[in-house]
Amino acid sequence: MYNVPDADLYVQCMERIRYAYRDLEQFQQYSYNLERLKAFGALCEKFKALPDDDEMLGDQMLMTEKKNEAAERLKSAIRSVMTRVEMKYNNRSGRYRKFGTAKMGDMSDAQLLFCGRRVARVARQQLDFLTETGLNETIIQRVMDACRDFENALNIQQDRIADRDIAVENRTELGNRLYQELVVLCNIGKDIWAERDPVKYANYCLYESNNEQKIARKKRNEQAS
Repeated sequence: MYNVPDADLYVQCMERIRYAYRDLEQFQQYSYNLERLKAFGALCEKFKALPDDDEMLGDQMLMTEKKNEAAERLKSAIRSVMTRVEMKYNNRSGRYRKFGTAKMGDMSDAQLLFCGRRVARVARQQLDFLTETGLNETIIQRVMDACRDFENALNIQQDRIADRDIAVENRTELGNRLYQELVVLCNIGKDIWAERDPVKYANYCLYESNNEQKIARKKRNEQAS
């Protein structure tokens, strides 16, 4: 409902609240009393306390980095198995292809996780044939542990993405409530001073950006001089 950054919306609200306190006697003639004005101020403070998108995006990026690190550890564990498998079987053989590690670097997160579990499962099935290559349960377990760590990191990353989406919704919802109240307050203020005081009338005019505010303020100053 508003086309300004959240910080600008907050500043505009607080500025108009100060004007409304100044003009409270006139506002009360519109049944806009002190309690409503205080409630508007409290809503502004609640809005200011919400985490902004940069903060939420930073958390998301940190979790993405950890997820990527876990993915590399999983790939390393898988390669440790597949190096031994290739020693035993040709990489074009059915036994090798059964591990399903072709184009591992192009796999999605979900595909990589499934690949890791498949490698561990198939390696255990063929352990008797691969023991001579140095493959053992410890190496297979390393793949399983890496799968678990990667899945946990992936889930945490997805949680942070969801947290960011929810935060955006909360900020937008509260910001819309602020803007609606701001419009009501400004409409009253303009009605009070429309025919009485052009400077105070201008106090309640809303602008789409700080730049527009500066231009309007400059014009008012020029007219006053």
